[in-house]
Amino acid sequence: MGCLFRTRPVEERYSKAPLLESSQQGLIDRIDRQAATIHSLQATVDIDSSVGGAKKGQVTDYKEIRSYVLARKPAMLHMIGLLPIVRTTAFDIVSDGQQFKLWIPPKNRFVVGRNDQGTSDTDQPMQNIRPQDIYEALLIPPIDPVSELAVMERSYEILHDSKGHPILQDDYELVVIRRKGDKDAVLSRKIVFSRTDLQPHRQYIYDDQGKLITDARYADYKDYDGVGYPSRIEIFRPQEEYDIKLNVLKLEINKPLRDEQFTLEQPPGAQVVHLDRPQSSATQVPATNARNRR
Repeated sequence: MGCLFRTRPVEERYSKAPLLESSQQGLIDRIDRQAATIHSLQATVDIDSSVGGAKKGQVTDYKEIRSYVLARKPAMLHMIGLLPIVRTTAFDIVSDGQQFKLWIPPKNRFVVGRNDQGTSDTDQPMQNIRPQDIYEALLIPPIDPVSELAVMERSYEILHDSKGHPILQDDYELVVIRRKGDKDAVLSRKIVFSRTDLQPHRQYIYDDQGKLITDARYADYKDYDGVGYPSRIEIFRPQEEYDIKLNVLKLEINKPLRDEQFTLEQPPGAQVVHLDRPQSSATQVPATNARNRR
């Protein structure tokens, strides 16, 4: 009778990289210190993005859009994207943390809305982008000792060697719970630290129902003005099915930024879309003394 089973060894492949140690409070202090150090940033980046997935049934890629990003605490963001080759404006978006304005010159469309509004317009992917999602990925907020509780988990991540073989490497995960009232609490974030440098290499952000809304990855940390900051950032929004990869070409940290650098006026003759109104409210509205501030 032939043998119906066989035993074979399991090869465990672990990373040989030297690993650093930290305590739970040490990780919290790292996040808080970084958040306290960076007050503003001004960056030149190349953006690769994709829109679509299983829900839409297709994926559209956009390659190497040169962009300029301004961010200033507590919640200000201004991003301008240029079309490849011709270098004309593809989009211009500003936000004060509550409201945002988006100018799309190729479509002659000017969009006004709130950062907390849903994103159901599948035919207009640019209108689904919310500046606050990008801001929260660029500037990881501190752990609020009053409303949040952070606990450390020892876990691992799957990497790949030069031949594509999977290898395991230990990491730390800081699980952040946000308190809601006296009794309720919700999962707010998970921050993954690589143990090769103890820098945040991934941040998961959740809504109040525990649904993943942002998956941000950070890589290739470099020294910018004495501050360690990732030169590659990827922001994936699974619900809206869009992915943005930012490759930092130039970065200045804590350079003074003026209020007028975060303004965007309605261009004359633009089709204005108010996201808090019915879609039929999009109209050609003349703008008096308006200009596109770049």
